Amino acid sequence: MNNHRAFIFDLDGVIVDTAKFHFLAWRKLANDLGFDFTQEQNEQLKGVSRVESLNKILTWGNMKLTEEEFNRQMALKNENYLSYVDKMEEDEILPGVPKVLNFLKEKNIPIALGSASKNARTILKKINLYNTFDAIVDGTDVSKAKPDPEVFLIAAERLHAKPENCVVFEDSLAGVEAANIGKMISIGIGEKQVLHEADFVFPDFTKIEIDFIEKLLRKEEE
Repeated sequence: MNNHRAFIFDLDGVIVDTAKFHFLAWRKLANDLGFDFTQEQNEQLKGVSRVESLNKILTWGNMKLTEEEFNRQMALKNENYLSYVDKMEEDEILPGVPKVLNFLKEKNIPIALGSASKNARTILKKINLYNTFDAIVDGTDVSKAKPDPEVFLIAAERLHAKPENCVVFEDSLAGVEAANIGKMISIGIGEKQVLHEADFVFPDFTKIEIDFIEKLLRKEEE
């Protein structure tokens, strides 16, 4: 493992806002089953696997499904979600993100994607960022959901970086906890009261100055 700084980015809510697509797809599923699903409830599904998400939704709707129907509903939800993803373009990249990515690429700093989404590669291709990352770790590579740090530890390994030299950008508490458990520097993107366990919190990437990134890089050299 090399003694260099590396950066790991979550996808949903960090690079793109696909939470809105998940919400629409989950709400359709709930409505088709005869109950409603709110945006507040959708917030509780951030960073949560598809299986666990459906279990939560069924609990909220006071419903039980057979294993066969459960799997069918999961597949339907993903089809619906992917119909939104299919229309994605570069303008879906959240403001401020390209500035940080471009700076890191110019400095030859290794960067990885670390996402629970099994659709991560598809999304990256849609928004023309697939070749930007030196490593991509998604839901097809991991067996443990956040807050387990597996996804970030695999990303660190693929970047040949020590976990303690990695900086993780996350928008969910589970993701921040995963970074912290992995002994990485955690940067929360979102509300401070929600992501209070992060080492640093910014409302979005437009508030992250390049000077801050340079300080993180200098810290490594001290």
